[in-house]
Amino acid sequence: MNYSETIGARTYRFADLKTLLAKASPLRSGDELAGVAAASEEERVAAKMALAQVPLATFLNEALIPYESDEVTRLIVDTHSREAFAEISHLTVGDFRNWLLADTTDTAALTRITAGLTPEMVAAVSKLMRNQDLVIAAKKRPVVTRFRNTVGLPGHMSVRLQPNHPTDDVKGIAASMLDGLMYGCGDAMVGINPATDSLAAITTLLAMVDDFRQRYGVPTQSCVLTHVTNTIAAIEKGAPVDLVFQSVAGTEKANAGFGITLALLQEAYDAALSLKRGTVGDNVMYFETGQGSALSANAHDGVDQQTCEVRAYAVARHYNPFLTNTVVGFIGPEYLYDGKQIIRAGLEDHFCGKLLGVPMGCDICYTNHAEADQDDMDTLLTLLGVAGINFIMGVPGADDVMLNYQSTSFHDALYVRDVLGLRRAPEFEDWLEAMQIADARGVLLSASPRQPLLAGVSEWMGVA
Repeated sequence: MNYSETIGARTYRFADLKTLLAKASPLRSGDELAGVAAASEEERVAAKMALAQVPLATFLNEALIPYESDEVTRLIVDTHSREAFAEISHLTVGDFRNWLLADTTDTAALTRITAGLTPEMVAAVSKLMRNQDLVIAAKKRPVVTRFRNTVGLPGHMSVRLQPNHPTDDVKGIAASMLDGLMYGCGDAMVGINPATDSLAAITTLLAMVDDFRQRYGVPTQSCVLTHVTNTIAAIEKGAPVDLVFQSVAGTEKANAGFGITLALLQEAYDAALSLKRGTVGDNVMYFETGQGSALSANAHDGVDQQTCEVRAYAVARHYNPFLTNTVVGFIGPEYLYDGKQIIRAGLEDHFCGKLLGVPMGCDICYTNHAEADQDDMDTLLTLLGVAGINFIMGVPGADDVMLNYQSTSFHDALYVRDVLGLRRAPEFEDWLEAMQIADARGVLLSASPRQPLLAGVSEWMGVA
């Protein structure tokens, strides 16, 4: 197919669909690093104009990465539903944008077409959208998941309580966990990034959180973010595994860099399901992604970083995850240079994931050498709250002392819930009220009446 566009006296030609998508992407440092970005704003506009004219059906006939050499491509092609695609099969990318934004396109319509969308279609339409378009379209597409509580309901936003510690000190992690719970955080899960991949340390952390959860009847789920093979080993040893974690990417080569295959993810998924630990549902996987991960492994196959990212959501979708988290600014300014690029990427990721039926959260974050600050994070937090994000991070003081990056705090969650009227997972809110941490409206109570949780905690932690 011929991809070209004329602006004034100059005609821009794009060799293939992969090139066109890359040139149409909003400016980001990762694409410049990879040498695939538009050379000028005029070329970027020309690419967007040409992309708008491409029929959606073209994406079913022109693979960005060959079917024969990439198992992610094979997954995308083999699981695509022609029946679900039929409703929008006559549209171009530009028409698809208009269809998404039309008042007549509602949640039911977006749900009907989910299985008919490929990541490349979704990435393409996102490149034509303004930030406000990404917000309003994503808000139309809630994705609800369940394990011990229900996450993703419209009007709700959950928090992953992230009580990391630089030496995996169990008491230190327990103290941060308790701190977050007293701020009403933790309904998405208690998720610990371990400082070591020691199986003994991992199982100790899993046992600690599970003991606390059972002792106080907390309707949440836990996860230790170790490699999937370690989690499988922990399951085999009888550890109390709720959610299985793994970082995933959008190409076979990048996933190989993570030490995974789709078959290995299936093995982990089946192992977690076999435990039957969920009480209200059986979504058992937790995935993390991030724009630039494939490029950082030199495994992007010439595909722009945002399209690679959306292909990772096809991997996530296949295993019915409870949560999927774009760790948007974590990889660094080599891939997302400043606050503007991080904000745009976060909105793109959330929109694209939701359109594919993935329960999207976002670690609204940056590294200290990026041209970004907490004001940028406040902006992205507010925009994602409006857009219907499933969950955000809750990090003590917003400063992760183990991973050494800046995220969102327990207080940030209180802010966005207050200003937008967002509730926690219903089961978790009932528990907060029963434990006298919050009232029936979800508003935190003062410290004095919180005796049900505080009683015995010091003894449980071994610091009485």
